[in-house]
Amino acid sequence: MKALVYQNAHAIEQFAMAVAELPDPELRPTDILVEVKAIGINPGEAVFRATKSAEPGGRVLLGLEFSGVVKSLGSSATGFNVGDRVYGTGDMLRDGAWAELVAIDHRLVARIPDNLSFADAGSLPIGSLTAWEAMFREEDLLPESVESVLVVGGAGAVGSMAIQLLKARTGAKVIATASRGETRKWCVAMGADLVVDHAGDVPAQLKDAGIGTVDMVLSTRSTGQHLGWIATVLRPFGHLSAPDVTGLTDLGPLFFKSISIHTEVVFAKGLNGYRVESQSEILVAIANLTADRKIRPITNRLLHGLDAANMKIAHELLESGRTIGKVVIEF
Repeated sequence: MKALVYQNAHAIEQFAMAVAELPDPELRPTDILVEVKAIGINPGEAVFRATKSAEPGGRVLLGLEFSGVVKSLGSSATGFNVGDRVYGTGDMLRDGAWAELVAIDHRLVARIPDNLSFADAGSLPIGSLTAWEAMFREEDLLPESVESVLVVGGAGAVGSMAIQLLKARTGAKVIATASRGETRKWCVAMGADLVVDHAGDVPAQLKDAGIGTVDMVLSTRSTGQHLGWIATVLRPFGHLSAPDVTGLTDLGPLFFKSISIHTEVVFAKGLNGYRVESQSEILVAIANLTADRKIRPITNRLLHGLDAANMKIAHELLESGRTIGKVVIEF
């Protein structure tokens, strides 16, 4: 199979990925083999490219979310048939999906609704799973008494899905942050009830809107940088959910409000062998919400062809820090 790989960690200016011919993946008993049709590109993958090198003589094959068609099944993989259209996440401990084929545990994928393209399906897995687990945790519900949620970075993939999930599954008031006109418009399109500027005085903006405190903050970016005002706007015994813990070293501002802190890593279940099947269950729920048009895909930049040139464009967009929604490559 053809795959996009590299050997040594490198900066974007020395972009060194190239298409190589690799053996087809070998299936484990619980695996399905998927012919990849589209891939969503994530900020974490740009970090891996810049920091993760292969073992001597080896290569790195990234790719954490994909959509495609089932080609074959492992001996104990159930619930799928050859020819099914599926989408899901990769596995951090295995070769990823930047390739013609990927082998993945069947508990990490779900079927794609008939009214969803491969490209749009590829935009959904990481953002939706991260937002769902960060906010709804194991009970698949917001914590008790959470009636307002502020989403920091509402125009990113996680923020976009968080806004939509809150509007589709809860009655919570949804506030998003965005610092540019185009990102503010995007957040409104996702369903945010109010948009404030995280580059400005957030507590003052909320006060002007008649909001003193919120019950939950979902911080998708620069959590440590924003912790001061996050602590100010959270009510006592409120909740901070943080898929991004960049710079989060001093929790003192949260201490005297008895804030609950929830970290989130979308691969936690797979890495720890804990309720792995719930990943598929969440993706089924996302697929149903999308089929019912209660959630819209978040593809905002679509590239065509699995090659180094397109992947470099995707990584340049991610490293700009100004992406909206999801960058997807279809092939």
